Amino acid sequence: MSESVEYIGYLAMALLVISFIPKQLKAIRLINFAGCVFFVAYGVLLGWKWPIIISNGLIAAIQLYHLFVKKHPAAEDKTA
Repeated sequence: MSESVEYIGYLAMALLVISFIPKQLKAIRLINFAGCVFFVAYGVLLGWKWPIIISNGLIAAIQLYHLFVKKHPAAEDKTA
């Protein structure tokens, strides 16, 4: 495995861990989505490791759904 592939894996791991730090749900979802995208790339570069690709691809799709499709009226009503 080349060093650049390892770096993509480390970046994906770091983004996943960092995604648990913010308090704003949108930031958590965006950072987690980025981590998932890098994990999908990592799975492809490792030689099409389907468990990595499928699990992170599905999580990325869920994050996109929550970011752009599903509306959260309770969150929008908060003015405080």
